[in-house]
Amino acid sequence: MSPAQSRPETVTVERKGHVLLMGLNRPAKRNAFTRDMLSELAAAYGLLETDDDLWCGVLFAHGEHFTGGLDMVDVGAELAAGDFSLPEGGRDPWRLDGPWTKPVVAAAQGWVMTLGIELLLAADIRVASRDARFAQYEIRRGIYPFGGATFRFPRQASWGNAMRWVLTGEEFDAVEAHRIGLVQEVADDGATATARATEIAGLIAEKSAPLGVRTALNSAHLAQERGDQAAVERLRPDIARLLATADGAEGIQSFVERRDAVFTGR
Repeated sequence: MSPAQSRPETVTVERKGHVLLMGLNRPAKRNAFTRDMLSELAAAYGLLETDDDLWCGVLFAHGEHFTGGLDMVDVGAELAAGDFSLPEGGRDPWRLDGPWTKPVVAAAQGWVMTLGIELLLAADIRVASRDARFAQYEIRRGIYPFGGATFRFPRQASWGNAMRWVLTGEEFDAVEAHRIGLVQEVADDGATATARATEIAGLIAEKSAPLGVRTALNSAHLAQERGDQAAVERLRPDIARLLATADGAEGIQSFVERRDAVFTGR
């Protein structure tokens, strides 16, 4: 067995029905990201986006901490060169190479540093444990957030709330993260946060029409990127398209029969 084959995976990947569980798996190093770890997360996101049988993803972390951020000893030279190459079929681990069609629910505990906040901002729904500690620390290391926090954080938490933490690099807790909308729910501990995120993803995958979910995500992203009018122009054509699908017919039939719909993604 070659060294590459024997190297433990730094991101675990597990299917649970139509949900893909993606677990950061370098707990001895507080899940600090190496080049390999970034590549493995990129590959997991690529799988989520391209596999039609996967309808929702969950991003979580093994161990006591979500992530301590980037392992600068390992990735520093690559960042200084402005070069980060993705594996074949992989997607940007910061999810900046849209469009993205599959929702991601994230769960965080312990340290949620720098890249960790940006991974949460790139997800669609976030749950944190009560012990979570957040910091957008880059400004104290002579750089700045380069994974989307400079525009996603103000958009999702408001300008003042985002700048308060981006420009100072100070730590804040789960209560503050919930107040400003960085996370939507606070759980008792890391295991509960992961379980809750998986439950939410299951609700999306089991109860919601996957084509409808993708269309709703596209509409929201379109409005953010090109303005409300661009999204408005797609509303009626999109609803007509959805109603013409097998899932659209099933949705109407389930309403008539007063039962839960059984969607197939077609």
